[in-house]
Amino acid sequence: MSNAHSETGLLSVLVPVFNEEHTIVQVLRKVLDLGPLVKEIVVVDDGSRDRTADLVRELAACHPVIQFFQLAVNQGKTAAIQQALDAATGDIVIVQDADLEYDPAEIPEVIAPILAGHADVVYGSRFLVRRAARVLYFYHYVANVMLTLLSNLLTNRNMTDIETCYKAFRAGVIKPLRLTSKGFGMEVEITALVSKSGARTYEVPISYYGRSYEEGKKIGLRDGIMAIFYILFYNLVAPRTAPGRRYVQQANEFLASSTRRSYVTTATADAVSLS
Repeated sequence: MSNAHSETGLLSVLVPVFNEEHTIVQVLRKVLDLGPLVKEIVVVDDGSRDRTADLVRELAACHPVIQFFQLAVNQGKTAAIQQALDAATGDIVIVQDADLEYDPAEIPEVIAPILAGHADVVYGSRFLVRRAARVLYFYHYVANVMLTLLSNLLTNRNMTDIETCYKAFRAGVIKPLRLTSKGFGMEVEITALVSKSGARTYEVPISYYGRSYEEGKKIGLRDGIMAIFYILFYNLVAPRTAPGRRYVQQANEFLASSTRRSYVTTATADAVSLS
């Protein structure tokens, strides 16, 4: 594991990875191309059985901005993200998948509302298409729309894509949250609990280069069924528990005590063009 990071960047990029030896290096190089905006890239290997871990170690040896952690056995994306959140030290945090379905070159535009001081949380929506979206599974589209609709009914938010990978946060909004879901449940859990706080949430359009199952896509029917349970639990039950109430209190205390300022500095101005 490398503990070094950039002293000038603001952004922690969290990269959970499981058996992605064909894409992980390309993804990390694209994140590195963001330059001084990035303080650290926190990669958590979720028990990969291929060459993923070795490839990340090799790249980290040349780029100290990459921090690398390993889970001993596969525990799912949520566990990997919790490990990455625990290690993150940036003022802004974003999740980046390791499979190239999301292009790291678009990260500056995803976090632009935070950098400008307008937002505390930003989701990159695949359904506000600005550039390109691969045409793939209709049933996945329907499932995403229905899950987002059910979530919106309980959060009273008019979101378009809660299952997106690209979720960016001011660190003080997300780091107090202790994730308790399994597998891909973090997408629903984060949305439900962050919506209970006073965080200003935005969506921005992103491109989406989806993979087929033959190309390595992992999410399946069971994950969709579990998402329904998670939407109900994390909206109706979790906010009433002691950990849920504590998270909302801590997030709101951060929002009340922090200055809602622009993060644009000399280091970020060259990396991000704000509209």
